[in-house]
Formats: sequence, C-alpha cells, structure tokens
Amino acid sequence: MREKVIFFEVQGGSDKGADGYRPDTLPMVEALKIRGYDAEVIFFDSARKEQIFNYVSEHALAYVSRINPGNLKDEALYFDMLRELCATGVMGMPHPDAMIKYGAKDALVHLTDTPFVANDTYAYYTIAQFKEQFPQSLATGERVLKQNRGSTGEGIWRVAIEQPTTTTPLPLTTRIKCTEAKDNHVEYFDIGDFMTFCEQYIVGDNGMLVDMPFLSRIAEGEVRLLMLGDRPINVVHKKPATHADAFSATLFSGAHYRYDSPDDWRDLIDTFLDALPGIMARLGNYDLPLIWTADFILDTDDFGNDTYMLGEINCSCVGFTSQLELASDVAETIIHMLTKDVEIIA
Repeated sequence: MREKVIFFEVQGGSDKGADGYRPDTLPMVEALKIRGYDAEVIFFDSARKEQIFNYVSEHALAYVSRINPGNLKDEALYFDMLRELCATGVMGMPHPDAMIKYGAKDALVHLTDTPFVANDTYAYYTIAQFKEQFPQSLATGERVLKQNRGSTGEGIWRVAIEQPTTTTPLPLTTRIKCTEAKDNHVEYFDIGDFMTFCEQYIVGDNGMLVDMPFLSRIAEGEVRLLMLGDRPINVVHKKPATHADAFSATLFSGAHYRYDSPDDWRDLIDTFLDALPGIMARLGNYDLPLIWTADFILDTDDFGNDTYMLGEINCSCVGFTSQLELASDVAETIIHMLTKDVEIIA
C-alpha cells in the first residue's frame, strides 16, 4: 500500500550535520508527520538500488530528492531509478528530467530569447567548441565561465583581459586575469593555458561550460528567489564582499546575506511569474520542481533603466538550513501536490 513520502539522501558529503542527515531534511519529515502523513528518509546506495526501488515503488506516494548530485558515485544510476519510480506512478519531486533541465547550467542557453538572459550566452559541450568560441567572446568584454558540476562557487571564473586590445579572436598568448567565485582568489594565465586548465570541466559525465557576460552590478547584490513550485516563499539578497576582486555571492566567500519577504521584491517577482509559463516551455514543459531557486543580477538596459538578468537556476538539492521554519511551507506544498494529483486522477 502506498502511503509514504520518501526523502532520498546519500551518506557523506559536506552538506550533512553531525547526525549524518542534511539539516533541512528531518524538519520536513516531522512537518509531514504532524500533518498526518507518513514520511521517512532512505539513503541511496547504488549497491542496493533494486532493493530500494522495490520498497519505494510499493510504499511511496512520492519521493523528494535531497541529494546533491556531486555526492553521488553513480549519478546516472540514481536518475534511472527515479525515472523507473515515476513510471510506476510514484510522484517525483522533482522528476529527474526536470532536475536536469532546471539544474544544469545550460538552462540559461535555452532562455536566451527571453528578457532575462543575454543573447551572447553560450554552452560548450566539447573542448573544440570552447577553444573556438571563447577567445572571440572574451574579446567583447569580461566574461563568467561556469562549470556544470561543483558547488559553492567552485569552477566559476570571472575572466578579464589584462591589457585592452582590438584583436579578435584573441591570440592564445593574451594575458588574462581569472577570479574564482569559490573564494575570490585571483590567478593569471595566458588564455591558451587557461583553456587547457578548463578542459577538466568539460570532460566526463554531464561536463560542460557556460560562457556568459560578466555583470558589474553584481556588486549591488544577487537576488535569489526561493520557490515552492510556482510560489515564491522567500527572497535572499546576497551582497558580495567589498574588496576589489570580489564578485562571489556565496557565504563561504564572505558575502553578506539578507532575508526578505517576497512583498519587498514585488516588481521582480511579478515579472518573473508572468514569464514562467514560457520558461517552463523552453525547459521541457515538466512540472516545476518542489524546491528551487532563481538568481537575478541587476543590469542596465539600452535606455538606462534597471533590468534583472538571470544568473542561474538551481533545483538539484536547494537548502534552507538558515530558515528551517520553512519546512512547514514545504510540507503544505507536498500535501497540496499529492491531493491535487488525487483530484485529477479521480
């Protein structure tokens, strides 16, 4: 009999508390139990995949994925199991293909025809593509390169030419200044050597690099919308540290966080929600993830007006450990999704 909501975790990883769980998982489990729903946590292990699949397919109404893919030894096997569970009627929160579409960095490239993403945003899936295009895009101005893997700013580089030049594409000996978002540290390379260094981000499963314009108004802060389905429940204003090279909006790098009500950002939220159906269509028309975020950076349009540009979307395992009271909102959303599904089936 299906009666449970299963939360998937994986053992190990820097996102765990002293008890071995993500700090925001058990509060969601308890919030569901308070509301009369059975819920439990299962640690995914590729060696036990068949056993886990059989148990969940028999007992679960839905699963909630709380695994950072970077902590998985076999990401493809985990996603395959989630697809199989969805095929048996277990509700995916989110469906694995939605997790990929919304969570991969190249989601931005699929949105270049929207007002939120610059047209000169590129994705490189091969080393050849990267080495052909990047010297041309960097010649137009400062860029940000983002790897598809990693977290807390690792493998996200702000890249600038040291000396202005009108040469396009840039010679491979051009000196560049590279600042990594992980901790805002600076390294200097010839562009050819830097591209060789970045090959590590392209090779392997789900390897890619996204190349986008650097937005200098990041110094004013990044605005993160924390979404439950189609409802914004919280806004985090993340202001980078104030030293000259700082551009990272992560806590680890020294950014300052302020937590706001969605009502404080009504114009941005209304504009985003109006565009959301089109964004969903461009990202595969999947149901929206249960918990996800959209990050925005201020820019200035051709007429001198403020506009917000989308920096990235995250949905693989969005945390809210600084605001655990939001677990109640998550539980209510899960119940709404389950009961709405029952109504549709009926």
